[in-house]
Amino acid sequence: MYDRMAREAEEEGFQELAAKFRGVAAIEKSHEERYRALLANVENKQVFEKSGVTVWECRNCGHIVVGTKAPEVCPVCNHPQAYFEVRKENY
Repeated sequence: MYDRMAREAEEEGFQELAAKFRGVAAIEKSHEERYRALLANVENKQVFEKSGVTVWECRNCGHIVVGTKAPEVCPVCNHPQAYFEVRKENY
């Protein structure tokens, strides 16, 4: 869709707009790749269980669990497993 719009913008002399459409196309492609990877995790039951040791963090209270699987219930705040996510260290 964005490639077509970029071509049309170029044909009409809007080079800057065409470049923006191509930029958005690249962003959308990365979103698609991410969502497909997340879907694969769901389909393969790897959302709350990983093949290797993982650091899990409760999004409610911040409790940390190290292991291959997030606990069914947080032992600190009693929130369900759905509150656990793989801890990110991108700061």
